[in-house]
Amino acid sequence: MKKIYLILFYILTSLTINAQINTIYSKSYGQSENPAIIFIHGGPRGNSTLFEGTTAEKLAEKGYYVIVYDRRGEGRSIDTTATFTFQEAIKDLNSLYQKYNIKRANIIAHSFGGLVGTLFTEQNPQKVNSLILTGALFSQQETYDHILETTKKNYLEQKDNLMLSKIAEIERLPKNSAEYRQQCYEVASKNNYFKMPFPTKEANQLREDYEKSEFGKNNIRNDNAPTLFYQNETQNNIDTKPVLKNLKKQVKLFAIYGQQDQIFSQKQLNDMKRIVKKKNFKIIDNCSHYPFVDQQTEFINTIEKWIK
Repeated sequence: MKKIYLILFYILTSLTINAQINTIYSKSYGQSENPAIIFIHGGPRGNSTLFEGTTAEKLAEKGYYVIVYDRRGEGRSIDTTATFTFQEAIKDLNSLYQKYNIKRANIIAHSFGGLVGTLFTEQNPQKVNSLILTGALFSQQETYDHILETTKKNYLEQKDNLMLSKIAEIERLPKNSAEYRQQCYEVASKNNYFKMPFPTKEANQLREDYEKSEFGKNNIRNDNAPTLFYQNETQNNIDTKPVLKNLKKQVKLFAIYGQQDQIFSQKQLNDMKRIVKKKNFKIIDNCSHYPFVDQQTEFINTIEKWIK
């Protein structure tokens, strides 16, 4: 009888894990015996199509086993029951390790994915060989403050009273709200904070090819994701610097940012450099929020050097 119960338990557990994995879009590139890289995309609302369509296969050609996925409820991982909490994201990431039979991986965590990657690594340091923060968020309120302060300065110089009034409205919004986050980023986007200043021929070609590809056509955005994240996740506006300081005793920490990624202040970048140490910190010139597209060759060469 005990044996039957054990068999039933195993079957039910397996069904739960498989159902969990099957809801998540994921794909691997390269040979499974090579060092594993898992890419965590930005959001909440994002997906991994840009990285997958431009960079995943090229990294795999360098001798890595690259896994991309869209978080539950985001992008191609359509799930109307998703809660968009960090714990849900961490649970699903653990499931990916099981699906691809990975014991340790190098994590490339982009933008909001930096928060997910940091919290995952905090809970599972034994599963992470290196955490590579790429244009990654780490002190959210500092980022929002920087965006509002610098754009306000721009609008004062331009004597744009309409936009100055808009900034004042945003500053009065609750800091722990999806609307506050959204409007901060909308102002940043309006001021080209996410764009490289002088696009190279290579970067333009990468983006053009992506837009025409199946990846560009599957650039699915769930507009409800940010609202549900702020509704369900209590840690919706956090500073992970203390976590990163503790993590560097357990895993290899790296950080790569664009010199013209204007959502980060110089103070923030200096803080990050102190945490990961100068030799593990890289600033790329003529590069904004997407180093793997803006300056792909330098990005891949840097990742390869760090992992080796």
